[in-house]
Amino acid sequence: MMKYYDRSRSICEWERLDEWRDKIRSSLAGGETSRISPFHLLSLTGFTAAEQRQCADVWMSDRLAASSAERANLEFIFDRLPRAKIRLGYLSADFQEHATAYLLAETLEAHDRDRFELYAYSYGAADDGTMRQRLERCFDRFIDLGESSIAACAKAIYADRIDILIDLKGYTRGTRTEILTYRPAPIQVNYLGYPGTMGGDFCDYIITDNYVTPPASAGDYSEAFACMPGSYQPHGCDVAIGRPSSRAEQGLPADGFVFCCFNQAYKIMPETFDIWCRLLYNTPGSVLWLLKNSQAKGRLRNEAYQRGISPERLIFADEAPQPEHLARLSLADLVLDTAPYNAHTTASDALWVGVPLVTFTGDTFASRVAGSLLRAVDLEELIAEDADAYYALALALSSDPQRLAEIRQQLQQNRLSVALFDNAAYTLDLEALYQAMWDRHLAGQLPAAIGRTD
Repeated sequence: MMKYYDRSRSICEWERLDEWRDKIRSSLAGGETSRISPFHLLSLTGFTAAEQRQCADVWMSDRLAASSAERANLEFIFDRLPRAKIRLGYLSADFQEHATAYLLAETLEAHDRDRFELYAYSYGAADDGTMRQRLERCFDRFIDLGESSIAACAKAIYADRIDILIDLKGYTRGTRTEILTYRPAPIQVNYLGYPGTMGGDFCDYIITDNYVTPPASAGDYSEAFACMPGSYQPHGCDVAIGRPSSRAEQGLPADGFVFCCFNQAYKIMPETFDIWCRLLYNTPGSVLWLLKNSQAKGRLRNEAYQRGISPERLIFADEAPQPEHLARLSLADLVLDTAPYNAHTTASDALWVGVPLVTFTGDTFASRVAGSLLRAVDLEELIAEDADAYYALALALSSDPQRLAEIRQQLQQNRLSVALFDNAAYTLDLEALYQAMWDRHLAGQLPAAIGRTD
């Protein structure tokens, strides 16, 4: 069932969405979700943060049971002795050309090497690209785990005496998060790569902020909140932008308003697409610029046609290297967010090149990320309360070129001073959280909310 569903959502095949929702909800009610990846629930409308935690708990329960004997035999033991440096281990498959790498690279480079030692544990494809080479230089040790077994990976991490193990994948594609279930480090952290809870009892903290996870939502997460004072998401300033591009080069009309969303196709839900088509209908001459997905392209154009919109008004952009992508992104007039799985890297990239973004929020981590980013660039006014307000706000901006120009100018003028792009301050705040985690461990205290929790 889930393999078919996974393919369907990736190509915007929406005919059976209600059926999938009902089946998943029935499985949740019966506690039979061990075959439903928690990742699937992030982009489906109608599921709460509490249900996402329930799904994660059950997803991991069978896996924890299957490995319990092997985990117990490893007998990992940790001391509580002070260190000259806290040893951080970053675990990921994405130490290469990947959105997570682009977000995190400058933070890794900015870490205080007098206080922290950095270890990378990579289990993704190894390449010789510039991002891979840049990341390898960030760490004291870069370990390629290759295709080693889960137990062997855990043993390698434990042998290095990692103090804080930071998982950058969660339940996203290619994950080996099960390594954390072996508890190879005394403190384990869910950070950046997965906008939701891991469930179970193997992850101690989640790096977050008060907007994506309001204090009242703590019960929906198995991890304790480690709150950053601004947005939980980093975004560096040392980001190359390619040569300026023209609308003609990108297949865009010379005139007319350009709505844009470069989120992956699986994030596009029919309810959101309905709103986009209403905006196209009520904004004469406008187009919708999307990231190309060869299998979803025809379906989306057909869906637009069924909603009274000429299919040619949907324009698709090919995948492009990051500098080229950023250069062309500035051609858009307004970025439209998806719900309930928001734009993440694509949102902060748009704000970096000066393009406004309109979003509306839900009650899940994934549905509040864009709002967190807008708050961190002092544009809270672009966060709508609900879908209707989102439509009204986007329509108002599309018909008010002066207001839109003012927002663009504000972004361009302030981007080096707003919290979202102050990577030095961000790194210091992140390190303060790591230090607080370590101090609690040394004191024999259980994980608890740390950082700004007001």
